[in-house]
Amino acid sequence: MADPAAPKSESDDSDGFDETGLGAGIAIGMAIGVSIGIGTDNLALWLPIGVAIGVALGAGINQ
Repeated sequence: MADPAAPKSESDDSDGFDETGLGAGIAIGMAIGVSIGIGTDNLALWLPIGVAIGVALGAGINQ
């Protein structure tokens, strides 16, 4: 357990960015990319596209 009287380190600073929204966005984007990639038989193309969409979606969730 952390000592509540100890000074906060730089890593403890909250910049208002919630990492769970980004993770959820990436997971959703990957699922979409894999689904389309399997359907079109071009997983190598659609997986990174899905991840990129997921990052954008996750960043939007955090706003």
